[in-house]
Amino acid sequence: MSASDKIENAAQDFKGKATEAVGKATKDDSKVADGKAEQSSASVKKAGENVKDAFKH
Repeated sequence: MSASDKIENAAQDFKGKATEAVGKATKDDSKVADGKAEQSSASVKKAGENVKDAFKH
């Protein structure tokens, strides 16, 4: 996994956590769901990069 991919995935995960927190604070279930989806997307990308890295070695 390249450093830029790691940074991008971490930023996406952070954005998702922030969105989820705002949703919880404002009792906006839609924002909570959006935040969780953003975090899930970042996790899937990270897992895919880890699989690519495993086959490189």
